[in-house]
Amino acid sequence: MNNQENLRQRLLQLDDSSYKAYKDIKGDYKFPDFTLIIDRVQGDPFASPSQIRVQLPHVVANFPSSLYQNRSREIALRDYLTRQFEQAAREVSSRRGTGNSGLIAITQIGQSVLERSSIMIKDEFIEARLVVGLPARGRRISGYQAAEMLCEELPGLIDKALKYQALDHKQMQWQVETVEDADWLRQQLAQRGLVAFIANGSILPRRSGVDDRPLLEGAVAFQSPTQLQVEFNCPNRGLIKGMGIPVG
Repeated sequence: MNNQENLRQRLLQLDDSSYKAYKDIKGDYKFPDFTLIIDRVQGDPFASPSQIRVQLPHVVANFPSSLYQNRSREIALRDYLTRQFEQAAREVSSRRGTGNSGLIAITQIGQSVLERSSIMIKDEFIEARLVVGLPARGRRISGYQAAEMLCEELPGLIDKALKYQALDHKQMQWQVETVEDADWLRQQLAQRGLVAFIANGSILPRRSGVDDRPLLEGAVAFQSPTQLQVEFNCPNRGLIKGMGIPVG
């Protein structure tokens, strides 16, 4: 298998070549901490970005197995890592020429925690599925900038967003437990004769019609009417009260 230095040298050799010559870098590359897999290479700087995968062994990522020991927790952790990578990539991704040159990105997500394929947790590794805009000057390859992106910036993003020791452990645990509790609550609704539950203290207004984040200023926290208030004893948070909306 080729390695990081092989990729760097090939990109430098391709500098100022026709953009289509980027096709030569398709394949697998062994980096010190992870494997880079270049699955699809765009044929033009204005085309859809190139698709790559990064596989980071569990022994390197070092996430406690308790964070993904069941389906709810695994989806929550994958969502958390997607958000962390998206934020980190936004800080380094920059325009470096024509078209999508310089782009490093992962799936952008909103408030909902859903199962997605942007981050996968396999038996032996964590896999991140990304897109990159390989740099160009016009329709000529910017090999030196491509080498900087893939051989320097990408490893830095992996260190920052996909390794347990670099992340906020408390925040990560909170998300995993919150999603697990939410899934548990949904499973309890039918046997309680309910179709929905709104916790006391929830902020229901959104910032705008195109921004689904909670309103920051002027929002009144939700409080259930007494006659509709119910309570649950969640696996992680414990006792929670709110409004249960009955069937019918």
